[in-house]
Amino acid sequence: MHDPDPTAATPPSAAALRAHYHHVVLPIWRGPGFNTVLRLAFEAVAEDGRTPLSPQRYRAMACARQLFVFSQAGDIDHADTLFASLRTYFQDTKNGGWFYSVDASGAPRERHKDLYTHAFVIFACAEYAKRAGAAAAEEALAVLEETSVVIEERMAISGGGIDGLFSSAMAEDFSTVLGPPLQNPLMHLTEAWLAAREATADPRFDRRLEKLAAAFARAFVHDESGCIAELTIGSANNWLEPGHQFEWLFLAEASRHPAFDAAGLNRALVRGFDFVQRHGVDPVTGGVAASLNEQGGVIDSTQRIWAQTEYLRALATHADESARAQLPAQIARFARRFLRPQGWIESQSAEGLVMRAELPSTTPYHLATAYAALP
Repeated sequence: MHDPDPTAATPPSAAALRAHYHHVVLPIWRGPGFNTVLRLAFEAVAEDGRTPLSPQRYRAMACARQLFVFSQAGDIDHADTLFASLRTYFQDTKNGGWFYSVDASGAPRERHKDLYTHAFVIFACAEYAKRAGAAAAEEALAVLEETSVVIEERMAISGGGIDGLFSSAMAEDFSTVLGPPLQNPLMHLTEAWLAAREATADPRFDRRLEKLAAAFARAFVHDESGCIAELTIGSANNWLEPGHQFEWLFLAEASRHPAFDAAGLNRALVRGFDFVQRHGVDPVTGGVAASLNEQGGVIDSTQRIWAQTEYLRALATHADESARAQLPAQIARFARRFLRPQGWIESQSAEGLVMRAELPSTTPYHLATAYAALP
């Protein structure tokens, strides 16, 4: 994609973004980005979009994101391969749950149990089940429910005022807590259970979402700004990430699930959107900063592509027409700053200096979910 002039008569549209995705991004991961021996996507390719980087590991989360991407794209043959690889390499048949990663030969490497990973397994299986053949879909739904039960029964926290939340990481056998509840994995668990509810119409996911949203609102909403904090409120050195605030707003607005309103999250998320748009978005370039402090000061001005995509879909689904009216200009800014003929820019400074040149296999998930939300 050429660098467009945002003032031109025909700036890039959502259709142009989708065309770039289908003609440039997806072919990377069907072709040079896919290890045909292990049947896993490489963790990253070089900025040329053709050269895989030497693998040190393969993460279950990355495999799950690729499964989502190719399921959504309707490439079921490739999705079938990825689903089989997910189960073959990462499923812990002894202790339950999913290993975090395998090494370059496919043997378990990081064996701990990570909530973020488990959430993406559920999310990917929900999408795959909607599109796969009958037998594979049944298997995916079974995996989805089994993983949800593992989270509920093995990772739940009780006491300390944070009942209803889940540890971010556990030991391989779930005997020891390795990480406290964190915003990001809990957000992706919310995303996953929303997708599971859509795929299954099972009211168990409504109950799960209601309990999780209520607990989350108590523990993570920053009263002064309405923002979702990254650590539980009151934690030392807490911070806010505009990209996550935009992501939460999208989840609430797009799903319209009553759990958000019942927990009081809808009102907070609208306030939080205004706060991070004011303090965390460059008014000239439209670039979204990585992080803010609780007063709105910029901690990290790095602009990562995933945060930009979350801004796009938050604008696209915002209930306020004036917010939605900003979307065409922001699409043009995004295309100019982040998309390239051979791929994309993963992250850059506010001044436009590339900070990370390689193309991770996890980023197409962000592009796919954002583009699906655009009109």
